[in-house]
Amino acid sequence: MAYTPEKPPLPETTEQLRARIPGWGVDLDPEDRPAVPRERFDPAASGARWEFPERQPEKWPRERSIEHKFLTPVFGTSTPPKGLSGVIRRHAYAKYSEGRAAHWLLLVAADRVDRTEHVLASFLTPRPDNPVTETGVLSEPKSHPVSSRFGQKRADVNHQWLDPILVGGPWVLSGIVAYRTVRGAVRRIRR
Repeated sequence: MAYTPEKPPLPETTEQLRARIPGWGVDLDPEDRPAVPRERFDPAASGARWEFPERQPEKWPRERSIEHKFLTPVFGTSTPPKGLSGVIRRHAYAKYSEGRAAHWLLLVAADRVDRTEHVLASFLTPRPDNPVTETGVLSEPKSHPVSSRFGQKRADVNHQWLDPILVGGPWVLSGIVAYRTVRGAVRRIRR
């Protein structure tokens, strides 16, 4: 279906729907609507000021929902999908409907993979990320760590044990991979 001001054709007529579904169309009669004095019924007016808007150019293939034939006329272009996270995102859009949990779980997984990719990529820069200063770990001991956690009914207390794993996990994993890579290279050189 195109994004135009016209109403799409119904698969069934009004009479067919009224015969099949009890109570269908009870608000079709303007006399039954509570907003009738304020409502202006004009079936010709759609509110749109265009027939079909000019399409934004697609600089790279965009993810698109399988429910739609094509992209909306305007869409975001700030972060093109790339790497393994981009592959996961494309798979989520190509395979699953937006109404399925698998679609959204894959997108959440792609976000986590994207974060890990950025952490690993930061090691290739002259100034890699610093997890100690960027995660606020140093502020915890200074700001009443025990009294601010207990007896305050904070929502994050339930998952605070998981935070070091999520924040530190990619760093530990990156360190292990880097150590094994360097150790393997040194062994090959010594042979």
